[in-house]
Amino acid sequence: MLEDDILSEFRASQALLEGHFLLSSGRHSAHYLQCARVLMDPMRASRLAAATAQKIPRELRQQIQKVISPAMGGVIIGHEMGRALGVEAMFVERPTGTFELRRGFALNPGDKVLMVEDVVTTGLSSREAIKAIEAAGGEVIAAAALVDRSAGSVDLGVPFFPLIALNFPTYAPDELPPELAATEAVKPGSRAKP
Repeated sequence: MLEDDILSEFRASQALLEGHFLLSSGRHSAHYLQCARVLMDPMRASRLAAATAQKIPRELRQQIQKVISPAMGGVIIGHEMGRALGVEAMFVERPTGTFELRRGFALNPGDKVLMVEDVVTTGLSSREAIKAIEAAGGEVIAAAALVDRSAGSVDLGVPFFPLIALNFPTYAPDELPPELAATEAVKPGSRAKP
């Protein structure tokens, strides 16, 4: 899948939003990717996961025994990555603020795991998910995401394979350009406040 094909999938699903957004990282942006929209079509989700899986080198792909993603945003793409790789897919969630495996999900000691996200901006959630996977006995051998918004700067401590890098500028609250400062920020993600 070429970059133009990937962007066409996002545009066709109206997943690329424009406005003033407060990202889960605490930074602000004039663009937001609502990956849930691009993933709501099962066939599109399957195509994007298969394309993401192909970004991972074959020798590494063959070692993956489980796929684990952070809830909520990573659940669908994690499931589809499990399908693309032919392995079980699970997720970690934060019932008390810290990621953990629940719902009867468990790892065998040393299971080789691919951690999958929808969007990575700072990598904080990804690193927290990796820590939880390791605490549960898994060995995270790689990470993947639909979108890397870090401008290539994220370090997850493992090889990272995004499907696409979209580098829209993000701003700290005290660095907002006038056009963003003049509007109220919306927090559209899965951790949005009511």
